[in-house]
Amino acid sequence: MSEQDFYQTIAQNGQAEFKDRGSRFIAYTFPIQHTDDFKNCLQQLKKEHPKAVHHCFAYRLGVDGNSFRVSDDGEPSGTAGKPILGQIDSKGLTNLLIVVVRYFGGTLLGVPGLINAYKTAASMALQMVPTMQKPVTVRWQITFGYTQMNEVMRWVKALNCTIAEQEMQLFCKLILDVPRNRMEELKTLLSDMREVEITTLKNA
Repeated sequence: MSEQDFYQTIAQNGQAEFKDRGSRFIAYTFPIQHTDDFKNCLQQLKKEHPKAVHHCFAYRLGVDGNSFRVSDDGEPSGTAGKPILGQIDSKGLTNLLIVVVRYFGGTLLGVPGLINAYKTAASMALQMVPTMQKPVTVRWQITFGYTQMNEVMRWVKALNCTIAEQEMQLFCKLILDVPRNRMEELKTLLSDMREVEITTLKNA
């Protein structure tokens, strides 16, 4: 695992369209944190474009470079997913999904034409969105009593943690994305409080 504390990703969703011989290639970019985010984005696009013939995609997650997936979704092998991933990697980005939706225009493009179309659509979409540096995070679950909520929330905010889920009852539970370079600090602060339990969750 790389010990980087920061990574480059995109700041927001983006969209661009490339046309070749009647076929339309609409590329969508999404910043994502987990594989669940990817599934939700893909399902949403399939609902929005039910008549499209292909929904090809590539994503990369994490800073170690090992978590990625590509799909040609019925296009000839290697003509869609790999060229899309190549655009993500050429810019040194991660925690990012690109889906390219294709509407067939009646003319076959051939393997070189398809590779060019998916690569170009992905590249155009990435040009539409600003990139940003974000901290590498580790997902924690924290449980604590309701009376400690204000103090816990104060440190969560102060150390730039992101709350993914929360349950506030008599016993409270937070699912947090904690910046890796602030983990020890937060652990020390919370360990001084009674009955606070920290569990490290495996990132999905």
